[in-house]
Amino acid sequence: MRKRFVLFTILLIVITFSFKTGFSFGREKDDFYKELEIFSECLAIIEKKYVDEKPAQDLIYGAMQGTLASLDPFSQFMTPEEFKNLLVETEGKFGGLGIEITMRNSILTIVSPMEDTPAWRAGIKAGDIIIKIDGELTKGITLNDAVKKMRGDPETKVTLTIFREKDRTVKDIEIVRDIIKIKDIKRPGILEDGVGYVKIGEFRETTSKDLGIALSKINKEELKALIIDVRNNPGGLLSSAIDVSSRFLEEGKIVVSTNSRTEKEIVYKSVYLSEKYLDIPIVVLINKGSASGSEILAAALRENNRAILLGETTFGKGSVQTIIPLSDGAALRLTTSKYYTPNGGSIHEKGIDPDVVVEEASTEEASTEEVKEDVFKEFENNGAFDYKKDYQIVRAFDLIKGLLVLYPGKE
Repeated sequence: MRKRFVLFTILLIVITFSFKTGFSFGREKDDFYKELEIFSECLAIIEKKYVDEKPAQDLIYGAMQGTLASLDPFSQFMTPEEFKNLLVETEGKFGGLGIEITMRNSILTIVSPMEDTPAWRAGIKAGDIIIKIDGELTKGITLNDAVKKMRGDPETKVTLTIFREKDRTVKDIEIVRDIIKIKDIKRPGILEDGVGYVKIGEFRETTSKDLGIALSKINKEELKALIIDVRNNPGGLLSSAIDVSSRFLEEGKIVVSTNSRTEKEIVYKSVYLSEKYLDIPIVVLINKGSASGSEILAAALRENNRAILLGETTFGKGSVQTIIPLSDGAALRLTTSKYYTPNGGSIHEKGIDPDVVVEEASTEEASTEEVKEDVFKEFENNGAFDYKKDYQIVRAFDLIKGLLVLYPGKE
């Protein structure tokens, strides 16, 4: 009787969901119901024979977490508490380490450290594999559980044991948690000789507007060329990446397209903006921590002949996750489509290769961490930074000076 009740309840949920979403079982209906009956049988056995009594919600939530985790590294089931935490993140201020993480081949991996955060200052790099959190192995851990372990009160410490594939080393890195304040647009201005620079830290709701304001403060007559830095930018909102790209593209140019299983291809084109920058050469700085929206921007500008890419191959996160709230306050983060560049290339798990390969290095034979620290100190103290201590920016500056020769009237 209990088994039938569980089966009936699950079927009712599925049927209700199918009506709400327009989902159709089609020819696979019989197979689907057969597998669903096995699932309900499993739940009934657990409910009856497991050594401890478990609330029905725990069983269902656990099943959903497993289901979503089996799809891909970016899909996940969020409890009401986890969904609330996500909403806090989107407000741009939260407690933690300042890293974007994902599962790559079932391994907990750093997508990118956010600039000027505890993780960044501690030397965490894009592509680092997290082996342990406070001494506990991460094998089999979920993204949600990893986030919970790494978050905590400001001023408290957490130790990450990371494996760095580039030099095949394992090291413990102690990080002091802090309030993470996300600032999208950083250090806009003229480096020298009319070459402008702007750092985009993430693609959020106000990023395009903030970028427009920042660029408007630069004397347009003085601005001859621009370096756009999206290194360690983990992405963000698709709409924001399109709006930012539009600032450097003529209206109607293809920025990105998406393909899904249930909908036709959607092509996103550059939109109208009152202030555009269409007649200056651009170099976009990318690295392994550039993901999602950063990759969309980089590919859109290159394939529309508006920029040259310099740096390292990007992360390769070319998929769209849709947040779908559920009736009890929980939510699904579900991969619903994949990105494609204007020329039809796939970003997912491949990344974007730079036109000019320049690995991260110091111009003064110092460590990368020392360079970053010096750069930040000068920026915080003087309101500017010494770009000559960042080798990739120096190479971008040299490249763009050469490009200016091809633009009559810019020198």
